[in-house]
Amino acid sequence: MRPWSFQIPFIIVTLCAFLLRDAAPESSSAYLQLSPTVKAVLYSPDAGVKARVAVVNMHEDGNRLSDIACTELVKRGFYVLCMNGRSDNNEALDFWNDLPLDVATGVKYLRETVKASKILLYGGSGGAPLMTFYQNVAQNGPSVCQGANKLIPCTNDLAGLPPADGIILRDAHPGTAVNTLRSINPSVQSDDKPDQIDAALDPFSAKNGFNATGPSSYSREFKERYFKTQAARMNRLVDAALVKLHSIEAGKSYYKDDDAFVIHQSESGRLSEMDLTVHAGTVKPHKLLKNDGTIVTEIIKSVRVADSKNPERAKSFHEGSKLLTVKSFLGTRAIRAKHSLDDIDYCSNNNSTPCHLQKITVPILILGMGGHYFLRDNEIHYEVSASADKEYIVIEGASHGIRPCKACETTPDQYSNTVKNTFDYVQKWINARF
Repeated sequence: MRPWSFQIPFIIVTLCAFLLRDAAPESSSAYLQLSPTVKAVLYSPDAGVKARVAVVNMHEDGNRLSDIACTELVKRGFYVLCMNGRSDNNEALDFWNDLPLDVATGVKYLRETVKASKILLYGGSGGAPLMTFYQNVAQNGPSVCQGANKLIPCTNDLAGLPPADGIILRDAHPGTAVNTLRSINPSVQSDDKPDQIDAALDPFSAKNGFNATGPSSYSREFKERYFKTQAARMNRLVDAALVKLHSIEAGKSYYKDDDAFVIHQSESGRLSEMDLTVHAGTVKPHKLLKNDGTIVTEIIKSVRVADSKNPERAKSFHEGSKLLTVKSFLGTRAIRAKHSLDDIDYCSNNNSTPCHLQKITVPILILGMGGHYFLRDNEIHYEVSASADKEYIVIEGASHGIRPCKACETTPDQYSNTVKNTFDYVQKWINARF
């Protein structure tokens, strides 16, 4: 045996480790089946932390059960309910106007079971149009998602939704319908024949400005024709879907409930992925949270890099096309427009972040990711928001999913603190208000 004096340092180290282990905050997580359509994981902070704020995190059809916001926010002392709704991982079943019912299930659980005093909605990417849709209806009633201008109006089933106390948007896009509008290839001349291309509008032609090895450079004239023709193709798709819907409703279709709806080359035509001058950044000065933690106010340019793989996606059915239904298209991915960037009827679809923000008055934090192409959209969201307490800040070098955009770096680890900076700032924003 070792002499007792030799064991003293070991005992001290062991005791310290034991005490530190007990002192360190430890979060927990529990899987929940909240309803037949809602599965969730509740992330709870350490039992010694008196959490008063709970956050609901959900996407329209993506899996959010282990999203980075869940694990980062719970470490900072908040309850986080990360949920998947009725259309998780299946956009063909994305019946948009029903999704607020799933969000309401989570909000009610946090109020009634967790007993949270304040509840915030966290909408990342496609979660943004969902959470703003929910809050708009909860604050103002179903009339805001009804009317003759809506391609698919909501029903009064959405009456009585419990409102949240605030909203956090992470790199919010303007809506799945707007995303589809800007991603369809307008050079497709016939919607059922993807190989029939108008060469003068082909975004993958070097003659038009495409670069397979770096950023593309399209002329101003080409871009204007392109954006207007994107809107024209979307309107054509909408009209075709409405014809099918009316046939179904009139009992003239073989199917009595719905039908298949395919959009060829629906994922490869976004010019901002190829030409970095399209939605290059903000138009006005805004706050930029730099990697070292300092904040500057300036006109912010995205540091994203060009994607030259879209020609490959265009010829892939799985990666470049959408297999939807008539109702899921009209309810989620259809919108009226005259120009895909600057003349969109945002409120023709209930899947629309800027439409809903015009009537939401609770505090809102808008986080832009500096390594992606939604900076201008987020700036618009900030501008149209009706909230008196609103804030827009861009995280330098962050990818769409918050983690560092490695491809954007010019020096190693240039944007290494994106996750910490983002959630430290969110924590500060929450604690200052709630």
